[in-house]
Amino acid sequence: MKIKTTYIFSILFAIAMLASCYSNNCPLNNSVTCNYHFYDMEGNAIKYGDQIKVSTLKPGMKDVWVYKKLGYKTLTLDSPDSALVADGYSETKTQQRKDTVIVGQANSDKIQIPMSYYYNCDTLVFEYGSISKKDTIKINHESYPHVELPECGTYRFHSLKGISCTNAAIDHVEISNPVVNFDGAENIKIYFNGVAEQ
Repeated sequence: MKIKTTYIFSILFAIAMLASCYSNNCPLNNSVTCNYHFYDMEGNAIKYGDQIKVSTLKPGMKDVWVYKKLGYKTLTLDSPDSALVADGYSETKTQQRKDTVIVGQANSDKIQIPMSYYYNCDTLVFEYGSISKKDTIKINHESYPHVELPECGTYRFHSLKGISCTNAAIDHVEISNPVVNFDGAENIKIYFNGVAEQ
């Protein structure tokens, strides 16, 4: 009986050890983002001092409710608000593109942005604090599954195929590393023209 109990405990201990080994082999940083680094027109790495807000354009439209009142800021909400109407605001239901703000920062040398799993072209809109014009960057890519280890689950990696941009504050862009994974390496260089830099 003692031998049988020792045998069972040995098996359970071996299973626990194997499970702990496998879980430790999964990558700690498993966030897959496309990494954009900032440069001036001469190719020097810079910290971009102006406020930057980056939105992604999603396909399709959504319903929004716009509230206006003389002397007050116009409000746009994703759902109706009867309290605003009771407070004297006019209400108008309209449609808006499905934009999502994904980054808002200043004084930075890079941004990290997740990529779409389901669409082969991501469109990013850059808004700046000191100029009214916006920039649009379009990134063509392919998405594919990646399995590090079976117990770690499946990740979606991307392969960059092409990139283009407008030139309000951006001079040009280029792909420096087409493989987007969770290693944190630079993928895209953004060269600013100095218009909105502080």
